[in-house]
Amino acid sequence: MPNSGEEWQVARRRKGAGRRGKIPHTACHEPGHADAVDIDRTKQRITETMAELRCADFWFEWRDRLTAVAKADSPEVGGDPAAGSDPRPEGGDRAREAPSGPLECVCYGLGSFSCCVTARYQLAMLLLILESLQIPMEWCSVYDPVFSSGEMEEGKRAVSRPTLFYLMHCGKALYNNLLWKNWSRDALPLLTIIGNSFAGIQDRMIQRELQRDYSYIAHAVCVCEEWPLPCPSRLLDIFNDTALITFKPSSLCKLPQSAWREAPEPQYQHCPDLEIIQRPTEMRGVEDEGITVVSVVPSEMRG
Repeated sequence: MPNSGEEWQVARRRKGAGRRGKIPHTACHEPGHADAVDIDRTKQRITETMAELRCADFWFEWRDRLTAVAKADSPEVGGDPAAGSDPRPEGGDRAREAPSGPLECVCYGLGSFSCCVTARYQLAMLLLILESLQIPMEWCSVYDPVFSSGEMEEGKRAVSRPTLFYLMHCGKALYNNLLWKNWSRDALPLLTIIGNSFAGIQDRMIQRELQRDYSYIAHAVCVCEEWPLPCPSRLLDIFNDTALITFKPSSLCKLPQSAWREAPEPQYQHCPDLEIIQRPTEMRGVEDEGITVVSVVPSEMRG
């Protein structure tokens, strides 16, 4: 693998700034521990992990499923005209005006891959997915509070183009927030999610609590298409309960009109053990890209 000498970088965007205009800054991945991160050793470990996963039987199954779903969903981007008009027109406008180009990718909750084995394997898998789906590195953004002491991530990211969300072992509130922010019959088909099985979340929760606290997951589990992704026993702590989740426009018609009209922002008053870091009240409603830090993986890491 060639070594271009490119450093690990982050880019910070102000609210309203263009998505593609990234200003690089050299940074470490754990606040206050710049000297503790061995960049070259971290790159080497991730490269070795990618090579290990690339030869694994379960990766071939992941790759084939991802490729098949990407090909099957590509003609449907922008919504299904037979599904009727969207009662939330702003969602429909986003989908119909989605620009052409490669699939975008967003990763939440990765963790410190310089010192955490689980995060390193999950990053290596993400890099293999980008490679397999031919998603350029510059179209992938990685968010996690460990990258910045000031980052508070709630997952409230509205999409304007087909986007793959890589959410390995993230909290239920993050999935619920993401669904809420894109809760329209035109915007949901733009989402492809690799993360915790919605069916598994439903099975593990008391139904009245799921519907009360995570209503968007409760609705989504009835209309999404979900494929369990295999995991070897030795990597159960890293990839267990992982599924590939998509939304076909025709399936969204199963929900009543009231499910689309009544879409309040989640509050989580009954969730004392919430699994996300919430922003202060005065910052609620701010788009993710306005305050978060984007981690750009060096291009030579593609293998």
